[in-house]
Amino acid sequence: MVEFITMAPTAGDGEFVGAVHNSTTKKVNSWTGTDERSDRPPTHEYIKAVAQAAEKGGFSTILLPTGAGCLDSLAVAANLIAYTSKLKFLFAVRPGFIAPTTFAKQFATVDYWSGGRALVNIVTGGSPIELAGEGDFLEHDARYRRTREYIQILKKLFTKDRFDYQGEFFNLKEASLYPKPLKTPHIYFGGASEIGKEVAAEESDVYMMWGETIENTKQRIEEMKQLSTKRKRVLSYSVSFQVVLGETEEAAWENAERLLSKAPSSVLQKKGEMTAKEDSVGAKRLHQLMESGIEKNFKIGPNLWAGLTQVISGNSIALVGTSDQVAERIVEYVQLGFDKILLRGFPHLEIIEQVGQTVIPKVREKLAQSQLV
Repeated sequence: MVEFITMAPTAGDGEFVGAVHNSTTKKVNSWTGTDERSDRPPTHEYIKAVAQAAEKGGFSTILLPTGAGCLDSLAVAANLIAYTSKLKFLFAVRPGFIAPTTFAKQFATVDYWSGGRALVNIVTGGSPIELAGEGDFLEHDARYRRTREYIQILKKLFTKDRFDYQGEFFNLKEASLYPKPLKTPHIYFGGASEIGKEVAAEESDVYMMWGETIENTKQRIEEMKQLSTKRKRVLSYSVSFQVVLGETEEAAWENAERLLSKAPSSVLQKKGEMTAKEDSVGAKRLHQLMESGIEKNFKIGPNLWAGLTQVISGNSIALVGTSDQVAERIVEYVQLGFDKILLRGFPHLEIIEQVGQTVIPKVREKLAQSQLV
Protein backbone atom coordinates (compact mmCIF):
# COMPACT_ATOMS: atom_id res chain seq x y z
CA MET A 1 0.00 0.00 0.00
CA VAL A 2 1.48 3.34 -1.05
CA GLU A 3 1.35 6.08 1.58
CA PHE A 4 1.53 9.81 0.99
CA ILE A 5 3.45 12.09 3.33
CA THR A 6 3.64 15.87 3.39
CA MET A 7 5.55 18.39 5.48
CA ALA A 8 4.44 21.16 7.80
CA PRO A 9 6.02 24.50 6.78
CA THR A 10 7.09 25.34 10.32
CA ALA A 11 9.73 27.79 9.09
CA GLY A 12 7.16 29.86 7.22
CA ASP A 13 5.71 29.72 3.74
CA GLY A 14 4.87 31.85 0.74
CA GLU A 15 4.13 32.10 -2.96
CA PHE A 16 7.73 32.92 -3.90
CA VAL A 17 10.90 31.06 -3.00
CA GLY A 18 13.96 33.02 -1.94
CA ALA A 19 12.08 36.31 -1.85
CA VAL A 20 12.82 38.94 0.80
CA HIS A 21 9.60 40.07 2.44
CA ASN A 22 8.68 42.85 4.81
CA SER A 23 6.54 41.02 7.34
CA THR A 24 7.38 41.05 11.01
CA THR A 25 8.30 37.36 11.11
CA LYS A 26 12.04 36.95 10.73
CA LYS A 27 13.33 33.80 9.11
CA VAL A 28 17.03 33.06 8.98
CA ASN A 29 17.94 30.97 5.93
CA SER A 30 20.49 28.46 7.23
CA TRP A 31 21.92 27.96 3.77
CA THR A 32 22.45 31.53 2.61
CA GLY A 33 22.87 33.31 5.94
CA THR A 34 20.47 36.00 4.75
CA ASP A 35 17.59 37.33 6.78
CA GLU A 36 14.42 36.44 4.95
CA ARG A 37 10.91 37.33 5.97
CA SER A 38 8.07 34.91 5.39
CA ASP A 39 4.91 36.37 3.91
CA ARG A 40 2.99 33.48 5.52
CA PRO A 41 4.41 32.87 9.02
CA PRO A 42 3.95 29.47 10.73
CA THR A 43 1.11 30.55 12.98
CA HIS A 44 -0.96 28.07 14.96
CA GLU A 45 -3.92 28.55 12.63
CA TYR A 46 -1.86 28.05 9.48
CA ILE A 47 -0.07 24.87 10.58
CA LYS A 48 -3.37 23.50 11.89
CA ALA A 49 -4.98 24.20 8.51
CA VAL A 50 -2.12 22.40 6.73
CA ALA A 51 -2.46 19.33 8.99
CA GLN A 52 -6.22 19.17 8.55
CA ALA A 53 -5.94 19.60 4.77
CA ALA A 54 -3.36 16.80 4.68
CA GLU A 55 -5.63 14.46 6.63
CA LYS A 56 -8.62 15.31 4.45
CA GLY A 57 -6.61 14.97 1.24
CA GLY A 58 -5.43 11.41 1.78
CA PHE A 59 -2.00 11.98 3.31
CA SER A 60 -1.24 9.45 6.04
CA THR A 61 1.60 11.38 7.66
CA ILE A 62 2.94 14.89 8.17
CA LEU A 63 6.66 15.49 8.63
CA LEU A 64 7.56 18.08 11.27
CA PRO A 65 11.09 19.26 10.42
CA THR A 66 13.91 20.35 12.68
CA GLY A 67 16.38 23.18 12.32
CA ALA A 68 17.25 26.64 13.58
CA GLY A 69 14.54 28.27 11.47
CA CYS A 70 11.74 25.85 12.42
CA LEU A 71 9.26 25.65 15.25
CA ASP A 72 9.95 22.82 17.67
CA SER A 73 8.67 19.59 16.12
CA LEU A 74 7.58 17.94 19.37
CA ALA A 75 5.66 20.98 20.53
CA VAL A 76 3.89 21.21 17.17
CA ALA A 77 3.00 17.50 17.20
CA ALA A 78 1.60 17.73 20.73
CA ASN A 79 -0.62 20.62 19.67
CA LEU A 80 -1.89 19.02 16.46
CA ILE A 81 -3.16 15.94 18.30
CA ALA A 82 -6.35 17.77 19.24
CA TYR A 83 -7.08 18.92 15.69
CA THR A 84 -6.60 15.65 13.82
CA SER A 85 -7.90 12.11 14.27
CA LYS A 86 -5.75 9.77 12.18
CA LEU A 87 -2.87 11.80 10.77
CA LYS A 88 0.51 10.45 11.89
CA PHE A 89 3.27 12.78 13.07
CA LEU A 90 6.75 12.11 11.71
CA PHE A 91 8.90 14.45 13.72
CA ALA A 92 12.54 15.08 13.15
CA VAL A 93 15.24 15.02 15.80
CA ARG A 94 18.97 15.71 15.61
CA PRO A 95 21.14 13.37 17.70
CA GLY A 96 23.48 16.20 18.60
CA PHE A 97 20.72 18.48 19.84
CA ILE A 98 18.74 16.44 22.37
CA ALA A 99 19.66 13.40 24.51
CA PRO A 100 18.09 10.10 23.36
CA THR A 101 16.48 9.47 26.76
CA THR A 102 14.90 12.94 26.81
CA PHE A 103 13.66 12.65 23.26
CA ALA A 104 12.26 9.17 23.91
CA LYS A 105 10.24 10.45 26.88
CA GLN A 106 8.81 13.34 24.85
CA PHE A 107 8.14 11.09 21.87
CA ALA A 108 6.41 8.41 23.94
CA THR A 109 4.19 11.03 25.58
CA VAL A 110 3.03 12.35 22.21
CA ASP A 111 2.53 8.80 20.96
CA TYR A 112 0.50 7.88 24.07
CA TRP A 113 -1.75 10.93 23.91
CA SER A 114 -2.28 10.62 20.16
CA GLY A 115 -3.22 6.96 20.27
CA GLY A 116 -0.06 5.68 18.60
CA ARG A 117 0.34 8.26 15.84
CA ALA A 118 4.00 9.19 16.39
CA LEU A 119 6.94 8.33 14.11
CA VAL A 120 10.65 9.20 14.31
CA ASN A 121 12.78 10.91 11.64
CA ILE A 122 16.47 10.95 12.59
CA VAL A 123 18.34 13.85 10.96
CA THR A 124 22.10 13.47 11.26
CA GLY A 125 23.25 16.70 9.70
CA GLY A 126 22.44 20.06 8.27
CA SER A 127 24.68 22.89 7.24
CA PRO A 128 27.93 23.08 9.26
CA ILE A 129 27.13 26.69 10.15
CA GLU A 130 23.73 25.76 11.58
CA LEU A 131 25.11 22.76 13.47
CA ALA A 132 27.86 24.90 14.97
CA GLY A 133 25.19 27.29 16.21
CA GLU A 134 23.77 24.39 18.24
CA GLY A 135 27.18 23.47 19.63
CA ASP A 136 27.64 20.46 17.33
CA PHE A 137 31.18 20.43 15.94
CA LEU A 138 31.58 16.74 15.09
CA GLU A 139 32.95 15.92 11.67
CA HIS A 140 30.76 14.17 9.11
CA ASP A 141 31.50 10.48 9.79
CA ALA A 142 31.50 10.97 13.55
CA ARG A 143 27.99 12.41 13.33
CA TYR A 144 26.82 9.22 11.62
CA ARG A 145 28.52 7.00 14.20
CA ARG A 146 26.65 8.98 16.86
CA THR A 147 23.44 8.53 14.89
CA ARG A 148 23.92 4.76 14.88
CA GLU A 149 24.18 4.76 18.67
CA TYR A 150 21.23 7.12 19.01
CA ILE A 151 18.95 4.83 17.01
CA GLN A 152 20.15 1.77 18.89
CA ILE A 153 19.34 3.44 22.21
CA LEU A 154 15.89 4.54 21.03
CA LYS A 155 15.06 1.00 19.96
CA LYS A 156 16.07 -0.36 23.34
CA LEU A 157 14.13 2.33 25.20
CA PHE A 158 11.04 1.55 23.12
CA THR A 159 11.19 -2.21 23.72
CA LYS A 160 13.19 -3.15 26.84
CA ASP A 161 12.34 -2.69 30.52
CA ARG A 162 15.89 -1.78 31.55
CA PHE A 163 19.27 -1.91 29.90
CA ASP A 164 22.85 -0.67 29.98
CA TYR A 165 24.54 0.88 26.98
CA GLN A 166 28.18 1.80 26.48
CA GLY A 167 29.26 3.43 23.26
CA GLU A 168 31.57 6.05 21.81
CA PHE A 169 29.11 8.89 22.42
CA PHE A 170 26.50 7.62 24.90
CA ASN A 171 26.75 5.67 28.16
CA LEU A 172 23.63 4.61 30.03
CA LYS A 173 23.12 2.59 33.20
CA GLU A 174 19.79 0.96 34.05
CA ALA A 175 18.00 3.05 31.40
CA SER A 176 14.23 2.70 31.07
CA LEU A 177 11.26 4.45 29.54
CA TYR A 178 7.68 5.02 30.68
CA PRO A 179 5.29 5.08 28.99
CA LYS A 180 6.33 2.86 26.12
CA PRO A 181 5.03 3.75 22.64
CA LEU A 182 1.76 1.95 21.93
CA LYS A 183 3.59 0.05 19.20
CA THR A 184 7.25 0.01 18.25
CA PRO A 185 7.61 3.04 15.97
CA HIS A 186 9.35 2.92 12.62
CA ILE A 187 12.60 4.85 12.35
CA TYR A 188 12.81 7.06 9.25
CA PHE A 189 16.31 7.98 8.19
CA GLY A 190 18.24 9.17 5.14
CA GLY A 191 21.89 9.48 4.21
CA ALA A 192 23.65 9.47 0.83
CA SER A 193 27.24 9.07 2.02
CA GLU A 194 28.80 5.64 2.40
CA ILE A 195 28.54 5.65 6.18
CA GLY A 196 25.03 7.11 5.96
CA LYS A 197 23.92 4.21 3.78
CA GLU A 198 25.55 1.73 6.14
CA VAL A 199 23.73 3.14 9.17
CA ALA A 200 20.45 3.14 7.24
CA ALA A 201 20.85 -0.49 6.16
CA GLU A 202 21.73 -1.55 9.71
CA GLU A 203 19.32 0.46 11.84
CA SER A 204 16.51 2.26 9.97
CA ASP A 205 13.08 0.95 9.03
CA VAL A 206 12.30 3.50 6.30
CA TYR A 207 15.09 4.85 4.09
CA MET A 208 14.32 8.37 2.91
CA MET A 209 15.64 9.83 -0.35
CA TRP A 210 15.33 13.24 -1.95
CA GLY A 211 13.93 12.93 -5.44
CA GLU A 212 16.42 12.77 -8.30
CA THR A 213 16.18 11.59 -11.90
CA ILE A 214 14.55 8.20 -12.39
CA GLU A 215 17.94 6.74 -13.43
CA ASN A 216 19.77 8.06 -10.36
CA THR A 217 16.98 7.00 -8.03
CA LYS A 218 16.80 3.49 -9.47
CA GLN A 219 20.53 3.07 -8.88
CA ARG A 220 20.25 4.29 -5.30
CA ILE A 221 17.29 2.16 -4.28
CA GLU A 222 18.85 -0.96 -5.80
CA GLU A 223 22.06 -0.26 -3.89
CA MET A 224 20.15 0.12 -0.62
CA LYS A 225 18.21 -3.08 -1.22
CA GLN A 226 21.51 -4.93 -1.67
CA LEU A 227 23.01 -3.40 1.47
CA SER A 228 19.98 -4.25 3.60
CA THR A 229 19.72 -7.78 2.16
CA LYS A 230 23.33 -8.44 3.18
CA ARG A 231 22.29 -7.56 6.72
CA LYS A 232 19.17 -9.75 6.45
CA ARG A 233 16.91 -6.72 6.75
CA VAL A 234 14.02 -5.44 4.61
CA LEU A 235 13.45 -1.69 4.46
CA SER A 236 10.64 0.51 3.26
CA TYR A 237 11.54 3.41 0.98
CA SER A 238 10.39 7.02 0.80
CA VAL A 239 11.10 9.55 -1.96
CA SER A 240 10.46 13.32 -1.67
CA PHE A 241 9.51 15.93 -4.26
CA GLN A 242 8.29 19.47 -4.55
CA VAL A 243 5.16 19.76 -6.72
CA VAL A 244 4.22 22.49 -9.22
CA LEU A 245 0.86 22.03 -10.93
CA GLY A 246 -0.92 23.70 -13.84
CA GLU A 247 -4.05 23.18 -15.93
CA THR A 248 -1.68 22.56 -18.84
CA GLU A 249 1.98 21.60 -18.91
CA GLU A 250 2.85 25.04 -20.26
CA ALA A 251 0.99 26.68 -17.38
CA ALA A 252 2.79 24.44 -14.88
CA TRP A 253 6.21 25.50 -16.20
CA GLU A 254 5.12 29.14 -16.03
CA ASN A 255 4.13 28.56 -12.39
CA ALA A 256 7.53 27.01 -11.73
CA GLU A 257 9.38 30.01 -13.13
CA ARG A 258 7.12 32.33 -11.13
CA LEU A 259 8.26 30.72 -7.88
CA LEU A 260 11.76 32.17 -8.36
CA SER A 261 10.73 35.45 -9.94
CA LYS A 262 11.37 37.46 -6.76
CA ALA A 263 14.60 35.79 -5.65
CA PRO A 264 17.41 38.39 -5.76
CA SER A 265 20.69 37.46 -7.40
CA SER A 266 22.45 37.83 -4.05
CA VAL A 267 20.46 34.87 -2.66
CA LEU A 268 21.33 32.70 -5.66
CA GLN A 269 25.01 33.60 -5.34
CA LYS A 270 25.14 32.98 -1.60
CA LYS A 271 23.44 29.57 -1.98
CA GLY A 272 26.19 28.51 -4.39
CA GLU A 273 28.90 29.64 -1.99
CA MET A 274 27.32 27.76 0.92
CA THR A 275 26.94 24.56 -1.13
CA ALA A 276 30.69 24.57 -1.76
CA LYS A 277 31.25 24.42 2.03
CA GLU A 278 28.58 21.78 2.66
CA ASP A 279 29.57 18.23 3.69
CA SER A 280 26.20 16.66 2.87
CA VAL A 281 26.64 14.17 0.03
CA GLY A 282 22.91 14.29 -0.74
CA ALA A 283 22.88 18.08 -1.03
CA LYS A 284 25.89 17.98 -3.35
CA ARG A 285 24.12 15.42 -5.55
CA LEU A 286 21.17 17.75 -5.98
CA HIS A 287 23.48 20.66 -6.76
CA GLN A 288 25.19 18.59 -9.47
CA LEU A 289 21.79 17.74 -10.97
CA MET A 290 20.92 21.42 -11.00
CA GLU A 291 24.16 22.30 -12.78
CA SER A 292 23.56 19.58 -15.36
CA GLY A 293 20.26 21.20 -16.26
CA ILE A 294 21.36 24.84 -16.53
CA GLU A 295 21.34 24.90 -20.35
CA LYS A 296 17.87 23.29 -20.37
CA ASN A 297 16.25 25.77 -17.95
CA PHE A 298 16.96 23.25 -15.16
CA LYS A 299 14.78 20.59 -16.77
CA ILE A 300 16.52 17.32 -15.87
CA GLY A 301 13.89 14.82 -17.04
CA PRO A 302 10.25 14.47 -18.05
CA ASN A 303 8.32 16.85 -15.78
CA LEU A 304 11.40 17.08 -13.53
CA TRP A 305 12.87 20.45 -12.55
CA ALA A 306 15.95 21.39 -10.52
CA GLY A 307 15.38 25.14 -10.55
CA LEU A 308 14.52 25.35 -6.85
CA THR A 309 17.95 23.93 -6.00
CA GLN A 310 19.31 27.38 -6.84
CA VAL A 311 17.68 28.67 -3.67
CA ILE A 312 16.88 25.85 -1.25
CA SER A 313 18.71 22.76 -0.06
CA GLY A 314 17.46 19.30 0.66
CA ASN A 315 14.16 18.35 -0.92
CA SER A 316 14.36 20.73 -3.89
CA ILE A 317 13.72 18.68 -7.05
CA ALA A 318 10.20 19.33 -8.34
CA LEU A 319 7.61 17.43 -10.34
CA VAL A 320 6.13 19.97 -12.76
CA GLY A 321 3.07 19.36 -14.92
CA THR A 322 -0.64 18.66 -14.97
CA SER A 323 -2.10 16.45 -12.28
CA ASP A 324 -2.14 13.55 -14.76
CA GLN A 325 1.53 14.04 -15.62
CA VAL A 326 2.61 14.34 -12.00
CA ALA A 327 0.61 11.21 -11.15
CA GLU A 328 2.29 9.32 -14.00
CA ARG A 329 5.75 10.33 -12.75
CA ILE A 330 4.90 9.26 -9.19
CA VAL A 331 3.77 5.85 -10.43
CA GLU A 332 7.16 5.43 -12.12
CA TYR A 333 8.89 5.92 -8.78
CA VAL A 334 6.48 3.55 -7.03
CA GLN A 335 7.39 0.93 -9.64
CA LEU A 336 11.03 1.27 -8.53
CA GLY A 337 10.04 0.12 -5.04
CA PHE A 338 8.97 3.24 -3.14
CA ASP A 339 5.97 2.72 -0.89
CA LYS A 340 6.02 6.20 0.64
CA ILE A 341 5.85 9.43 -1.37
CA LEU A 342 6.53 12.79 0.31
CA LEU A 343 5.04 15.77 -1.55
CA ARG A 344 5.11 19.47 -0.74
CA GLY A 345 5.13 22.81 -2.54
CA PHE A 346 4.74 26.58 -2.44
CA PRO A 347 2.48 27.86 -1.05
CA HIS A 348 2.14 24.68 0.93
CA LEU A 349 -1.53 24.71 1.91
CA GLU A 350 -2.85 25.29 -1.60
CA ILE A 351 -0.47 22.75 -3.13
CA ILE A 352 -1.37 19.89 -0.81
CA GLU A 353 -5.07 20.68 -1.24
CA GLN A 354 -4.61 20.37 -5.01
CA VAL A 355 -2.50 17.23 -4.63
CA GLY A 356 -5.12 15.66 -2.37
CA GLN A 357 -7.96 16.51 -4.75
CA THR A 358 -6.36 15.78 -8.12
CA VAL A 359 -3.07 13.87 -7.84
CA ILE A 360 -3.47 11.25 -5.11
CA PRO A 361 -6.75 9.85 -6.55
CA LYS A 362 -5.14 9.55 -9.99
CA VAL A 363 -2.07 7.83 -8.57
CA ARG A 364 -4.26 5.32 -6.75
CA GLU A 365 -6.32 4.75 -9.89
CA LYS A 366 -3.22 4.14 -12.02
CA LEU A 367 -1.71 1.83 -9.40
CA ALA A 368 -4.97 -0.13 -9.14
CA GLN A 369 -4.92 -0.61 -12.89
CA SER A 370 -1.38 -1.95 -12.65
CA GLN A 371 -2.14 -3.81 -9.40
CA LEU A 372 0.54 -1.90 -7.46
CA VAL A 373 -1.68 -0.19 -4.87
